[in-house]
Amino acid sequence: MKALVVIPARGGSKGVPRKNIKLLSNKPLIHYTIEVAQELFDNDIICVSTDDEEIIKVSEEKGIKVPFVRPSFLALDTSGSYEVLLHAVSFYENKGYAPDTLILLQPTSPFRRGTHIQEALKLYSNHLDMVVSVKETKSNLYHTFEENEDGFLKRSTEASFTRRQDCPKVWEYNGAIYIINIASLKKEPIADFKKIVKYEMDEFSSHDIDTVFDWEIAELIVKKIYN
Repeated sequence: MKALVVIPARGGSKGVPRKNIKLLSNKPLIHYTIEVAQELFDNDIICVSTDDEEIIKVSEEKGIKVPFVRPSFLALDTSGSYEVLLHAVSFYENKGYAPDTLILLQPTSPFRRGTHIQEALKLYSNHLDMVVSVKETKSNLYHTFEENEDGFLKRSTEASFTRRQDCPKVWEYNGAIYIINIASLKKEPIADFKKIVKYEMDEFSSHDIDTVFDWEIAELIVKKIYN
């Protein structure tokens, strides 16, 4: 396996302004992810993809070299992760390093550990499109509802289950770990992948920070860890 670790960190966060470098227990949020990546991979294949000079400075405090400034057209609210990942792969290929596996680690998952990544890597083979971390969803689709054309609620998925515990188990991506076959990525976006294997994580380790409320929960989790 020739790996490339990509940590995408756009400067224009809106849910929690400047969250990627905001201090969580006196440590910039992005440092949690960089440190986990450094447990398993050499610094020269850890790529922080960012458009922000301050994020570059804070990231390089951990001893890595941010290889480029992400182009502004890839740092908009509407910019997709697909183009960001292809840009990173192309950059390294042009420098003479041709990875075949991309490990995407989002900095908004500070409680994912190195052991999680190792376990997910054990599930990966080049016959797959992706191994992705998941958690069991609380909103089981067999117990969710949507409005019909008359404005009345109907089940999102029709089923005959009367007890919640009888419903099939359902998962959702938790955003912590994506192990991606680069050959597959070059053919189609992640959303179109078919050969996907899950790596299940607990809710505690799966915590993802998107809102101010998420941040406050993360602060409580950190206090629990250190206490």
